[in-house]
Amino acid sequence: MLSITDLSIRLAGRLLIDQSSVQITPGSRVGLVGRNGTGKSTLFKVIRGELAAEHGSVTLPPRWRIGSLAQEAPNGPESLISVVLKADLERDALLTEAEHATDPHRIAEIQTRLVDIDAHSAPSRAAAILSGLGFSAADQLRPCAEFSGGWRMRVALAATLFAAPDLLLLDEPTNYLDLEGTLWLEDHLAHYPRTVIVISHDRDLLESSVDQILHLERGKLTLYKGTYSSFEEQRAARELLDAKQLKRQEAERARLQAFVDRFKAKASKARQAQSRVKMLERLKPITALVTEDVREISFPAPEKILSPPIIAVDNASVGYDPASPVLSRVTLRIDNDDRIALLGANGNGKSTLVKLLAGRLAPFSGKVTRADKLSIAYFAQHQLDELNEDASAYDHVRKLMGDAPEARVRARAGAIGFSGKAADTKAGKLSGGEKARLLLGLATFFGPNMIILDEPTNHLDIDSRAALAEAINEFPGAVIMVSHDRYLIEACAERLWIVADRTVTNYDGDLDEYRRLVLSARNAEAPRERNVPSEKPQRPRADNRGSLKKRIAEAEAEIARVSEIIAKIDTALALPDIFARDPKQAAQLSKARANAADALVRAEEQWLEASTQFDEAAG
Repeated sequence: MLSITDLSIRLAGRLLIDQSSVQITPGSRVGLVGRNGTGKSTLFKVIRGELAAEHGSVTLPPRWRIGSLAQEAPNGPESLISVVLKADLERDALLTEAEHATDPHRIAEIQTRLVDIDAHSAPSRAAAILSGLGFSAADQLRPCAEFSGGWRMRVALAATLFAAPDLLLLDEPTNYLDLEGTLWLEDHLAHYPRTVIVISHDRDLLESSVDQILHLERGKLTLYKGTYSSFEEQRAARELLDAKQLKRQEAERARLQAFVDRFKAKASKARQAQSRVKMLERLKPITALVTEDVREISFPAPEKILSPPIIAVDNASVGYDPASPVLSRVTLRIDNDDRIALLGANGNGKSTLVKLLAGRLAPFSGKVTRADKLSIAYFAQHQLDELNEDASAYDHVRKLMGDAPEARVRARAGAIGFSGKAADTKAGKLSGGEKARLLLGLATFFGPNMIILDEPTNHLDIDSRAALAEAINEFPGAVIMVSHDRYLIEACAERLWIVADRTVTNYDGDLDEYRRLVLSARNAEAPRERNVPSEKPQRPRADNRGSLKKRIAEAEAEIARVSEIIAKIDTALALPDIFARDPKQAAQLSKARANAADALVRAEEQWLEASTQFDEAAG
């Protein structure tokens, strides 16, 4: 049991947690929630022993292994699968010792322990996790150094999950994931067999993956049984007499009901209408608790509503190399009140599509027609790094308003959430959420006709995400969203587009159906990609021979390693008294040999498959 007793934590003179106590039983899946800056990540540091508490204690069962996401992404020449496999320190140490062990009794102990920890299935388990997080079988054999920082953080997450610690601590793990990876992670955490505590502002992850909510508010920790909606209902009970909250709820109910009434008889929208019916059923008593002290988010309305369509794309191809376009045969239409969410794994072309829509990329072929005087605002997370760290929110607003009077500039800064002293705080001193608010305000400053939002919820807490959803729904122009936050998509999007297979298609299902589609595809692909040769393998390209050569070398090394293990087990089994002296150990040793033999067969199949593909590529 994880016991937190009379815990007080002070950081930089600020009391974050004040004499709080809580007990978390083994096997619990806990969502740690609270506003940004309340001390959630600091609590993790105390649990890990990296920071001393001012008062009280945190105790864990003896021998519990704690696992958390590394602060730095792995890098270097090792393949992704190798990095993940090495995260199981015991397995890695045993395998290293097995390569040099000569004492038959120690060999028997090593192989017995390897059986106990299911070491021989480790490669397929690691591959399944990497696949779930978006890495293909070919990607898993590539060096870490070939991937961007965001993708390498996914590798770090895969390694943490593979190690399967007794206490898994995850701090905003979905920040590095697309929607598809987030859906897989939700399912994985929901079935995690040990204790997990996850800091997250993702409502759907907290709804589907945890069974308890640990709330940190005003320095106190309170544990609630149930999912996030249950927790929110209990909190919301104190807010039922708040007229503002009730007004918001009714407005949300009216919006959802209007969608249902409008589209329930339309065949192409029937499934999405049914999805809104489900959302209406979940409004008990309110869907989004935005407390009074949450600063609202608002987007200025465009000066003029343009005649539809505001963008029409006809059979366009686009990308960065005319010989190999990222997207082809793209035909679509955007009207001035559309709410569209883009689905599809990272790397499929979502960013390329929004750049085409925003006019930042010209098509190689086809036609893109934009309404006259169309104004587009574009928000992407990487733009946070482009803010002037030495300039305040006031300075950023002043730059856009020229010679406007001081009072007007202050008023506009306040309108985007930076009033009073907050307007004079340098951007470098702002939190991630505050920077996101500032950038949203700057991007939409002049009242665009269309807003493109690329992962807008990163760094925003739950209440701020709810405020963002309200802002999107109240905005009279078009909105295009790329987000891993399912709640935001369900609350705002009225159309879903899938970016996959080098094109863009309309998706008539809802996100529940899409979730089932993603999970079934990834769960089916992961083991097959690594262990079962394709019945009709495609002819590899010649420029893929380097990767194939590496696969051959790795398979040969695995064959040699497993063959040596089998030889050592055979030596131990050949001892004349092994079965009489310790029949249990002998049985385990025999089982270890059978597992090793299976591993040898798999390695030989992988070698044969890679060798065949290499010969075809060379021929």
